[in-house]
Amino acid sequence: MVHEKKLVEDVSGWLRLYDDGSVDRTWTGPPEVNFMVQPVPPHEDFKDGVATRDVITGSQDNIDHRVRLYLPEIKSDEKEKLPIVLHFHGGGFCISEADWFMYYQFYTRFTRSARVICVSPFLRHAPENRLPAGIDDGFSTLLWLQSVATGTAKEPWLKKHGDFSRVFLIGDSSGGNIVHEVAARASNIKLDPLRLAGGIPIHPGFLRSTRSRSELEKPQSPFLTLDMVDKFLGLALPLGSNKDHPITCPMGVNAPPLSKVKLPPYLLCLAEMDLIIDTEIEFYEAMKKEKKHVEVFVNKGMTHSFYLNKIAVDMDPDTGAETDALIAKVKKFIQQH
Repeated sequence: MVHEKKLVEDVSGWLRLYDDGSVDRTWTGPPEVNFMVQPVPPHEDFKDGVATRDVITGSQDNIDHRVRLYLPEIKSDEKEKLPIVLHFHGGGFCISEADWFMYYQFYTRFTRSARVICVSPFLRHAPENRLPAGIDDGFSTLLWLQSVATGTAKEPWLKKHGDFSRVFLIGDSSGGNIVHEVAARASNIKLDPLRLAGGIPIHPGFLRSTRSRSELEKPQSPFLTLDMVDKFLGLALPLGSNKDHPITCPMGVNAPPLSKVKLPPYLLCLAEMDLIIDTEIEFYEAMKKEKKHVEVFVNKGMTHSFYLNKIAVDMDPDTGAETDALIAKVKKFIQQH
């Protein structure tokens, strides 16, 4: 007799978990936005001023670990090497890929505008790989960059054009959590000749087990609903944990004291109408209390991960203008550090 698998969890059209442990990440929401979650093949020829390629950084348990590279076309008068931005994608630790169109459209634009090389690892997903798996992947990518800097690993684009003394971590949503965790881990080791110059968490998934006021009052959006917050983290956090875990609540009592963690300068990017802005601000206030170098930038009237929504960026003047402002602010932060 063939066992018919049963649905255990359905998360807002993004993910379905079955009783045999299998996971279906096929998008089942509105079909008109399906193109944003489709993979974009790499292209080593320059398109709109940017080339991309996927690189295997290592293998473990017969699984290849990959990164996607974005290289802007080098200008004839560009003499200095380019900062390297290590990007961690979001998705509640459970969904999304580094090659999805929503990331491709933003990071090609960002790479071209900010004059940086972007390195975006393909992170393992929960629930098949619960945390800290995704953070381990992010940190191992930083160590791979160090090995390229020392010459023990080969990557021609980075070696020829990358400035390893100016490496920045950037991540959206749960990727913002990875920014903080990787930065904290990096403080315990020597990265020479690589230098971690800054961290840029964008709309990070900093939360606590009790609902914040913004969770109760701010609008839900396709990129963040309370259903996603609760279910994704229930699938991603270590068994027996809740949102007070240090990964999701780095400003909480269960986390290592921020006073004892050596961190690079941070640019914390927030959206005024984000469901979780209150707890993100709690993190900012905790950092300021410990006299950490952190500045905050807020996009007015915007919701969680608004800049990844290509339809809104193109069709809504306010979203387009706020995306421009976000890119300009991050670019300035990188130039200053």
